[in-house]
Amino acid sequence: MSSFTVALTVIGVLVPMAAILQVVAAVPMSVVALRHRTRALVTAAMAATLVGFVAAGTQTAITVASAALLGGLVGRAKRKKQGLAGVMVTSMVVGPALGALMVLVLLVLVPLRELFLGVLRNTLEGVSRLLERISAPQGAADALRTGSTAVLDNWWWWVGGSIAFGIVTGTLFAWLILTAILDRLYTIPTPESLVSSADEENIEPLPVTLTSVGYRYSGSNTAALTGVDLHIEPGEFVAIVGHNGSGKSTLTRILAGTEPTEGTVSRPGAPGLGRYGGTAVVLQRPESQILGTRVADDVVWGLPPGDTRPDVDALLDEVGLGGMGARDTASLSGGEMQRLAVAAALARTPALLIADEATAMIDAAGREHLVSVLAELPRRHGMSVVLVTHHVAETVAADRVVHLQGGFQVHHDSSWMNPRTENPIALHDNSSPRLLELTGIEHTYNRRTPWAQTALNGIDITVKRGEGVLVLGGNGSGKSTLAWIMAGLTGPTKGTALLGGKAMTGRVGEVGLAFQHSRLQLQRRTVSEDIAAAAGPETGSATVSAAMDAVGLDRSLAARDIDSLSGGQMRRVVLAGLIARRPSVLVLDEPLSGLDPPGRDEIIAVLAGLRERGVAIVVISHDVDGLDTVCSRTITMADGHIVSDSILGSVHS
Repeated sequence: MSSFTVALTVIGVLVPMAAILQVVAAVPMSVVALRHRTRALVTAAMAATLVGFVAAGTQTAITVASAALLGGLVGRAKRKKQGLAGVMVTSMVVGPALGALMVLVLLVLVPLRELFLGVLRNTLEGVSRLLERISAPQGAADALRTGSTAVLDNWWWWVGGSIAFGIVTGTLFAWLILTAILDRLYTIPTPESLVSSADEENIEPLPVTLTSVGYRYSGSNTAALTGVDLHIEPGEFVAIVGHNGSGKSTLTRILAGTEPTEGTVSRPGAPGLGRYGGTAVVLQRPESQILGTRVADDVVWGLPPGDTRPDVDALLDEVGLGGMGARDTASLSGGEMQRLAVAAALARTPALLIADEATAMIDAAGREHLVSVLAELPRRHGMSVVLVTHHVAETVAADRVVHLQGGFQVHHDSSWMNPRTENPIALHDNSSPRLLELTGIEHTYNRRTPWAQTALNGIDITVKRGEGVLVLGGNGSGKSTLAWIMAGLTGPTKGTALLGGKAMTGRVGEVGLAFQHSRLQLQRRTVSEDIAAAAGPETGSATVSAAMDAVGLDRSLAARDIDSLSGGQMRRVVLAGLIARRPSVLVLDEPLSGLDPPGRDEIIAVLAGLRERGVAIVVISHDVDGLDTVCSRTITMADGHIVSDSILGSVHS
């Protein structure tokens, strides 16, 4: 929000006719004040002001500070449910106080005062001379000179009074402009965040015992967890499995320090979330945990100052990112981001490491390596590791497996994790017309800069109607970049991308694309609203219900908030929206990630059915189990090149 405020202010200052953006710049800061405590607003305002000063000078810094002040006053009043009278009373206290502070500063800093008054004197004299030249009403210039002398002789009244008056009147206008926006934002629920305990002098998360633990989210009619009993000792490797929505992520939140709504959690000290020797969590969406601009910076981001600094290179080697410390984090693939999140967690030398689907976006070789790293941590460092997973191979090394179903703890049976194998080979017909053609595709990120990085080089692909294509490759091989070019969201540096013989330029949406990280693609508040929006205008409830049925989503979830869903449920919502839109080509980037085995089977069956109806399916993945029932052609990529393109299976009528 600080960056957003600075960007709006700089554009408003530098671009003609864009001054209105300086008013809009108060909106991000008002949102900060609405959602967070005052100290968060102060921190954001200070950061924005300093960046504004560096970016465009003193005037921009003053404008940013003003936007933060006015937006903060209104947002804070809304958060505390104060009306117009309340915010105006606050402004009448803050305004004179800041005016008096500025007068005090100018009294103490004599050179600054002389500079300020000199600039003001020259400005007023310039205006007086301008009035004389344009034949203004007689005496206007003399009156201005006389008035300016009075102002300069009594500058403290003028400075303090103008600041106080400006803040009071500015707050009134800010209230009138921002109140409707904030009222609408206030109704949007905020996802519950993991919060570290304030009293953490004694950080000792293990051993931990959960007794009859249950949890019900605010506003929900059903409990996410019920009657869970669990005990974890130091040095254990515990796997948690279960269907999507069974309560796995909720259980990990409680282990990380969230208080249950029923039952008890006992441990010798505080969980110490994010602290040295405490609890570290790697979430399902690693991009939400990456803060540094460089890989090495992100590993140590947020660590307290001191002599205890981790060996960053060794940590990166341990998770398979050796030699990548100088890389820009924005250039990492999804799998590489997950490895980085694990490295940053290990930098805290935690007693308890919780990995919630930490291997979901990593290729098979990388997944095996990372699981072996996690399995070795209890033996090498004495820490305990809790791994949430859907892969049966990842539970083999676990000391024990906790199985959840519908929020209850049940006896573990690994047979549910085995993928279905009865599906026939998908259809492939060489006579089908061409739909998607990529010729000579090259793409370079940060082109013409020292940070240029080639993602694709010499790609030639043709996809026909009703064809199923599986694109394989390790993390960083260029698969996700290829998906964005196929969907028209990214223009290639070189080469042509055609859909139905016409250029993809300006045709975003004609090729359906499921992002690697589903949450980034969900733009509406509830499930039904998002599916309807993705399907297009005038979409009825019948279409939404049919799409939910197609991907195995219970219709009772239609009114659920998006942020209350599990990662696998979010992925199904994205697919439901794409199916409802009925595209001729569907590009799916890691469509099975985060899905439990039965869910994988359902999605695979849906994709096979779409192919039978003539939809071309391009699946970009490193997780191939069961996909041979959808895709009869495999393209393998490495380092931005195609290393093989082969047909799997025979032609069926």
